[in-house]
Amino acid sequence: MSTLQPVRGTHDLLPDEARRHRLVEEIAFGIARRYGFGEIITPIFEFTEVFSRNLGETTDVVSKEMYSFTDRSGESLTLRPEGTAGVARAFISGGLSQHLPLKLFYRGPMFRYERPQKGRQRQFHQLGIELLGIEGPQADVEAITLAAHILQALGLKDHITLELNSLGDASSRAAYREALVAFLSGRKDKLSKDSLDRLERNPLRVLDSKDEGDREVVVDAPLMADYLNDASRQFFDEVQHGLSIVDVPVLINQRLVRGLDYYCHTAFEFTSTALGSQGTVLAGGRYDGLIGQMGGPATPGIGWAAGIERLSMLAELAIAEERPLAVIPMGPIDVAQALAQRLRQDGFNVELGYSGNMKKRLARANKLHARAAVILGEDEWSRQAVAVRDLDTGLQEEVPLAVLEDRLARFR
Repeated sequence: MSTLQPVRGTHDLLPDEARRHRLVEEIAFGIARRYGFGEIITPIFEFTEVFSRNLGETTDVVSKEMYSFTDRSGESLTLRPEGTAGVARAFISGGLSQHLPLKLFYRGPMFRYERPQKGRQRQFHQLGIELLGIEGPQADVEAITLAAHILQALGLKDHITLELNSLGDASSRAAYREALVAFLSGRKDKLSKDSLDRLERNPLRVLDSKDEGDREVVVDAPLMADYLNDASRQFFDEVQHGLSIVDVPVLINQRLVRGLDYYCHTAFEFTSTALGSQGTVLAGGRYDGLIGQMGGPATPGIGWAAGIERLSMLAELAIAEERPLAVIPMGPIDVAQALAQRLRQDGFNVELGYSGNMKKRLARANKLHARAAVILGEDEWSRQAVAVRDLDTGLQEEVPLAVLEDRLARFR
């Protein structure tokens, strides 16, 4: 394969796609700011332990998908496969526990070695939020409401379903884990090799298995809802009630789980069939045990993440076309460059025509879909004026340089 091709699983965002990608980010961040979220930017790579300890050695992400390497000082580093662990590490190393509650928004590239597919590459981009320091269900309601608001702003309201489940508190999960292990242990002969390993280390992960044989087994597995204690049921009821108050419809999915022990209570996904088969557009959950497990102070948290590529493909966005002005010099180029810079300083988008006759330069301006052409002819310039041509109507007028910006204002 030619070394001049992009690496498998990577993708160039050319200008049109990059503009759409950036608009998704800006819409999301703009709405998150309304909810009081500020942006956090963490490094693209961390010490491997940040992910291996906290995502769990039995997860596919850690065991199969992480891009890890040893640097020149012998440290094991990993390109981030997701955003939450890095934010949690920043919370601890930055001593941010004095600033709770914290509302953090992030965006940027993530890296996983997996089979490239529609909307997911090996280098992909996510945006997400983490809400730290609030124990009550009101945090869950706000995090989910924010997600729904963003998806609505992207034009996805009619294409998505919010699926919700409760993982309960620690005692509820312990009771459920015991029942699940008993159920699965009697069906070991039907489980895949990976699920047999998960059964020993992290049995809830079996419920996430993509293996068809495993899926047939777990159809009859016990349900978490049957093992929730009174406190957990009340918490879940309050989340559902809060979402009903803000008019966010919910579908209870009792098979929706998070396998890691630091997750608790609310787990949720926004799914869509708009790309064909059902797929997750945005997913999250409550993780009250994560920061404590990482060595920080016990801190409740809830968060979610969404793939920007997938959102960009699904979103119904009206992207405003950026139509420039074309400055066309028919005299000295340095004079035209000075005028172009003057207009750019005043806030105009300007394309400068460098070569060719008038016809060719106007043709290029039309190809760029320029809104107007500013023509520096010798005769006009001697009168300290330029010709301004409206490229939509073809009308042209002479405009004195002293009032040029005012006369061009209608073309912004």
